[in-house]
Amino acid sequence: MSTGSSDFEKTILVTGGAGFIGTNFVDYFAARHRGIRLIDLDALTYAAHPESFERQAAMPNVVPVQGDICDAALLAEIFEKYDVSGVIHFAAESHVDNSIADPVKFVRTNVMGTAALLDAAKRHWEKTSRLASARFHHISTDEVFGTLGAEGLFTEDSPYAPTSPYSASKASADLLVEAYTKTFGLNTTISHCSNNFGPWQHAEKFIPTVIRKCLAHEPIPIYGTGFNIRDWLWVEDHCSAIEAIFLHARAGSRYVVSAQCERTNLELARTICALLDRLRPWAGHNYAELIDFVTDRPGHDFRYASSAARIRDELGWQPAGSFEAMLERTLDWYLGHEAAFNQPQSR
Repeated sequence: MSTGSSDFEKTILVTGGAGFIGTNFVDYFAARHRGIRLIDLDALTYAAHPESFERQAAMPNVVPVQGDICDAALLAEIFEKYDVSGVIHFAAESHVDNSIADPVKFVRTNVMGTAALLDAAKRHWEKTSRLASARFHHISTDEVFGTLGAEGLFTEDSPYAPTSPYSASKASADLLVEAYTKTFGLNTTISHCSNNFGPWQHAEKFIPTVIRKCLAHEPIPIYGTGFNIRDWLWVEDHCSAIEAIFLHARAGSRYVVSAQCERTNLELARTICALLDRLRPWAGHNYAELIDFVTDRPGHDFRYASSAARIRDELGWQPAGSFEAMLERTLDWYLGHEAAFNQPQSR
């Protein structure tokens, strides 16, 4: 495949495109925008999917590149070689439990990596006179807003109140993105997503863990009482939201992305168990028998829930399907990829 920019109308650098949300986004966006080239920069750490690179290498408008977003020389080379005119930044350490075990690792990737990427974009776009026109989109999380009680919703105007090293590192990255807009005039946008689910999610995350434990007939760990609430978003709906923001949002804007689908952890685990009772029956048993309440983790946020009013009203975005239908599609996918996801990869 030619690397010449004349073959494409523009080139977008996607970071973390072999991770869960990133690999879904590259598949989604590359199929819908054949005239746009995507450079997928991913370090292929434990949570990435190397097979994504193999699949992307066969796509006519995707170039997978293994590398670290903290590597300033590599970033400069990529921007120059491919004349990058847009960035969609997924790359991040994202598991809260891991951030509690190793906070510094999260600061390096999520804060320093974002700073290196912003600086590389600024330098190249200043040189090519694109500082105000080339877009840098940063994927953040609703966790930067902290936790909610039984009522209320996060919005784009909610104050930052991170409670874990993970959410603190993402909040820091958000502030850097905003600073590059206010200080240098960089054309940036930010999105705050709720909890994603769907194909390719790493085995350590909640929904894959419940599926994996059910299939192995092992205890399903549920923190505390199981009444903590999360707001669930089908990953392809998230991809379509990012597409809309990147292509159509005004510079400097931010959007909360949510399907407004709240479930307690216990309720969701029981729903998955009931679906598996039908899709993969366990003779003489119900999978819900495996639910096991364990000691709560430190600083466990009680509830996340967000309003999608702004992105709906300004960009016309809305979720494509029901939570129940998308959850069953997710289970079907994992059952078809059981060998790859029946154990979490080593870190």
